[in-house]
Amino acid sequence: MSRISIIAVSGKLPRWAVQACDEYLRRMPRGWSAELIEVRAEPRSGGRPAAALLSREAERIDARLPAGARLVALDELGRDLTTVQFAGRVAVWRADSAPLAFLIGGADGLEPGLKSRCAYRLRVSSFTLPHALARVVLAEQLYRAASLATGHPYHRE
Repeated sequence: MSRISIIAVSGKLPRWAVQACDEYLRRMPRGWSAELIEVRAEPRSGGRPAAALLSREAERIDARLPAGARLVALDELGRDLTTVQFAGRVAVWRADSAPLAFLIGGADGLEPGLKSRCAYRLRVSSFTLPHALARVVLAEQLYRAASLATGHPYHRE
């Protein structure tokens, strides 16, 4: 079983978002495991350039990455997949037994060098979503992917 991590740059999230993410990750079927790892966002004060802020956040993400993980960046310019396509992609990634890490950037996204190291870039919506909602959508889709893979009746087409 390969481990799935969601590594997210953020400040304090609304309670509803924390509860929703926790619920979906807790409900993962047998043989599936996912965790949420939060890294502190760099303060957006002091007039520092965005590149410097992103670099600091990338360092924090790097420090929390599982060894040998396949990296997937959530990116507004990433590939747009259906639920079934996403579930298939996750199944293929899990089959190689490497840990799987989904990266969610902060207010300015992810540092370009970190994004370039990612094996895949995924867009969760064509809409611009608040950070908290994007995290919930990803957690729910991971649960749905696991449900599809295990034949659980959660997903309906």
